[in-house]
Amino acid sequence: MFLEALGSALVGLALAWAAVARLSRRLPPRTLVLPTGVAGALFGAFLTHTALGSTNFLVLLSGGAIVAAASLSLLLRPAERFRRSSAPA
Repeated sequence: MFLEALGSALVGLALAWAAVARLSRRLPPRTLVLPTGVAGALFGAFLTHTALGSTNFLVLLSGGAIVAAASLSLLLRPAERFRRSSAPA
């Protein structure tokens, strides 16, 4: 169980770090993004473990990666080129 939690935390940290490296302009500060990825991966692994029981280690990691990616996607802001400026009153 400890290795499952450690592995999913490392997967979440890697996903969050990759998101910061690739999409740094569209994300909040790194101090918020990295813990969100880790927490999402831990919650996803817990959810997968609860739903499927003691299954394959890779299944738990993939469940953690899916929830981490979903939680990181909630932090994304729209790209600046799609913002509309309001007309002055």
